[in-house]
Amino acid sequence: MTRTKNEPRTLLEAIRYFSDPDRALTFAMKFRWADGKPVCPSCGCLDHSFLKTRRIWKCSACKRQYSVKVGTIFEDSPIGFDKWLPAVWLVANSKNGISSHEMARALGVTQKTAWFMSHRIRLAMQAGTFAKLSGEVEVDETFVGGLARFMHQEARAKLRGTGGVDKAMVVGALERTHDHVLSHVSASIATNRDSATLQPLVHRTVAVGSTVYTDALNAYRGLDGLFYSHQFIDHAVKYVEGRVHTNGIENFWSLLKRGLKGTYVCASPWHLHRYVDERVFTFNNREAGDLGRMHLVMESVAGRRVTWDELTGKAA
Repeated sequence: MTRTKNEPRTLLEAIRYFSDPDRALTFAMKFRWADGKPVCPSCGCLDHSFLKTRRIWKCSACKRQYSVKVGTIFEDSPIGFDKWLPAVWLVANSKNGISSHEMARALGVTQKTAWFMSHRIRLAMQAGTFAKLSGEVEVDETFVGGLARFMHQEARAKLRGTGGVDKAMVVGALERTHDHVLSHVSASIATNRDSATLQPLVHRTVAVGSTVYTDALNAYRGLDGLFYSHQFIDHAVKYVEGRVHTNGIENFWSLLKRGLKGTYVCASPWHLHRYVDERVFTFNNREAGDLGRMHLVMESVAGRRVTWDELTGKAA
């Protein structure tokens, strides 16, 4: 998406820029429709009339009314773009994430509304590509959950063991920097730590012919051969041997957990994949700049929608 000279470069500029309803609408339109011209979502007609007082369109063919929000993450939201667009800016450009309480105070909405807005924005951050990682790829897994010493006595008594027991597991793969292309990562939630779970995940994520680096977990044994060159490092002995290490993906785990422990504090396993998507997005686009990251989110708002019932598990 082409950037114009007068578009904001800082949060302060963004708040001022999007406070103008007409300017905010024009900004949203250029991402909603390819050429910025409204298209009826019901019949695809380009002929319409504009209802200026409500900032919506009426189709000349099917006579239905529609707004720029229809068919996007903003659909059915009464919140105006003067708050939605700064919210996108905040989520896309937060170093360690932004909590719903902080966003609620910043935008002047309720915490419940800010939480709903944040998860809608995270939906737009999901990677929409099937491209696989290639070259030198590090694969590792991490566990996400509270520390026993910080739990209430009743919660601590329910723990069944130590380590990863009763915790959620995230598996990630990082393609190392090469040919002036920065390293980037792919991560997802996994239910098990065995070979039947991890190896198919590697095959879905990493291109054939790549060099895969892992730790000494037995579940990765068998990757070496026809599809990959697999090398591993035993962390009980050392952490680096030449190019064989998993320091890159472990760096990403530290960034992920910094947000989960320092900002979101009590992220539900039900929504963990959304927080992972957010951190993957910010890591992979760390050189894009604040406005660039916002553009990338806005380019993905169409065709994605999540309802309150879906987020809260009430959907049938």
